[in-house]
Amino acid sequence: MSTHAVTVRHNFETAHRLPHLGGKCASLHGHSWWVEVTAACQELASTATVVEFGEFKKQLREWIDLRLDHGTMLGYQDPLRDALTADGSKLFVFGEAEAGPAVADLEWPTVENVAVLLGRIAEKVIEGTESAQGARITRVVVKETHVNAAEWCP
Repeated sequence: MSTHAVTVRHNFETAHRLPHLGGKCASLHGHSWWVEVTAACQELASTATVVEFGEFKKQLREWIDLRLDHGTMLGYQDPLRDALTADGSKLFVFGEAEAGPAVADLEWPTVENVAVLLGRIAEKVIEGTESAQGARITRVVVKETHVNAAEWCP
């Protein structure tokens, strides 16, 4: 049985810190993140597509740019959260119920959790976009540096 797949790539600049891990990643630092999101299906839609590519790219990139790009990702328990919020900084908080179900159970902005988050967001996007029957997200790769990456395959 054949599988058809398309991949959307995007990049964003975002800071984060992981105080629960200790070491150098406990300090606030930034990365040039790269994400690749793959959607696949067994049979193409009548339009000969997996998903309406333009709308899929637009919505996924827009979500990332509005919430993550040129901001800071922190865990809900991070003591910097209140200070950065008070300062008016662009902040995305992991583990915060108000941020929605896609992130509520993800406590810290590790590269692994960023991959899960973006995969969940992509799943919501594909649900609302013209796509082939059974089209779904099959792979998300997030690179936080040229040598460090995480992959999520739901």
